Amino acid sequence: MASDQYAFEDPSKKYADINPSAQYQAGPGLDSALNDTADHGEKSYRGLGRLAGRKALVTGGDSGIGAAVAIAYAREGADVAVSYLPEEEKDAQKVVALIEAAGQKAVALPGDLTDAAFCRELIAIAVKELGGLDILVNNAGKQQTVADLADLTDEQFDETFKTNVYAMFWLTKAALPHLGAGSTIINTTSIQAYSPSESLVDYASTKATINAFTKALAQQLAPKGIRVNAVAPGPIWTPLQTAGGQPTEALPEFGEATPLGRPGQPAELAPAYVFLASGESSYVVGETLNVNGGMPTP
Repeated sequence: MASDQYAFEDPSKKYADINPSAQYQAGPGLDSALNDTADHGEKSYRGLGRLAGRKALVTGGDSGIGAAVAIAYAREGADVAVSYLPEEEKDAQKVVALIEAAGQKAVALPGDLTDAAFCRELIAIAVKELGGLDILVNNAGKQQTVADLADLTDEQFDETFKTNVYAMFWLTKAALPHLGAGSTIINTTSIQAYSPSESLVDYASTKATINAFTKALAQQLAPKGIRVNAVAPGPIWTPLQTAGGQPTEALPEFGEATPLGRPGQPAELAPAYVFLASGESSYVVGETLNVNGGMPTP
């Protein structure tokens, strides 16, 4: 692994020591239970004070991309609240400890984002505990592979949209009264919005919706000095993949179809979220930043 995110190295050879294997986890999946643990930048991310004094809420912050973002934000000087499901407490506490080790305040907020009332409460608690809010990262997501549309239940379709789209709407709407000029909203979309897999009809549909939501809201809020952007990951190694996000038997080949020939690691996403949250991206509005190992998008 690299010594930090600024190391000069061959990206096609990076993380050669992490080889996803066939594994299934029930529920949302835990990073602590992965056979091949993902890299969230625990040992490699080096902060430079780019978010000093900022206050951020990251949903899905217990593992995967959300965990990497929360760790990076803390090391860049931000206080961070992390949202996650109660059953993900073990992973979340690891992230909380890393935020605190960086000298920043951490706020742990377990709960179900498919509940509109909880989403509103989540914002209220984050604002109270952090003393304000100026970065909202809508990252939590649900992804379940279903080979045949006939087997895609109404319940799964509904829950996927509530987790990926409705929660983003509820959280953003509740956060807006607390966001001043200079604040940022960053939504997690996906390569699936551009190149949908046949077995991820509901998930891909939500990600296309997130793209449109991001671009429309960006135009609405830009005159107020609030920037809205998105990050579109490609195949990233997270517990989501082992918890029904991909066919179990396909996991050993996960990410090999990318031009780089490997899956990405959550730590490789964090710098994109830091850039979009920082003043370095002050003229970037309504953008979708693709971090996908070279997979072409329209």
